[in-house]
Amino acid sequence: MREKFEKQLTDLNGELIQVGSMIEKAIEMSISALVQQDGEKARRTMLISDEIARKEKEIENMCFRILLSQQPVASDLRRVSAALKMVTDMKRIGDFAGDMSEISLNLIGQEYIKRLDHLPMMAKETTVMVINSIEAFVQNDIELAGEVIAADDIVDDLFLTVKSELIALILENPENGSQATDLLMIAKYFERIGDHAENIANWVIFSVTGEKRK
Repeated sequence: MREKFEKQLTDLNGELIQVGSMIEKAIEMSISALVQQDGEKARRTMLISDEIARKEKEIENMCFRILLSQQPVASDLRRVSAALKMVTDMKRIGDFAGDMSEISLNLIGQEYIKRLDHLPMMAKETTVMVINSIEAFVQNDIELAGEVIAADDIVDDLFLTVKSELIALILENPENGSQATDLLMIAKYFERIGDHAENIANWVIFSVTGEKRK
């Protein structure tokens, strides 16, 4: 019975890693679509976002089957429960990537009011956070989870930088307002992705220790 349970957990880890790879691709393509004003990449990102949503349901069903078919001890129960919570965060990250791509489609053909320096940095930082949070779950690595939580400060600082720059551009010329609002929304989506990666890392800590960081 225990051998079957371990096999189910291994399969669950594999599914989470797969979704993590999909998220990595979605973030990469969403920022590329923005910077290059590439409508095809934006539309492909939206398709990946839809696929992530479908995978969420599959993983939820897998978790429920594990809980119903087994009699997990406390640590195993925490692990499966954490996976259920994590996949919700992962789905939201996929949603944000799709939402950013919708904004990118609306910006095609416009000359950008500022260099897009910090948004790609936010994309890079949040991608690393997501991948590391999933790796931390698979490896039961609370130190790596802690690194993910700490990294959210970097994303928050980048968001504040982008926000300040865009506000200054609006004050300089109110006609910048529409595009500045769109770019600020994208920055906010990246900031929220960081928050969800931090949530995943907190669930990792819960699954191992039974406690969540405040």
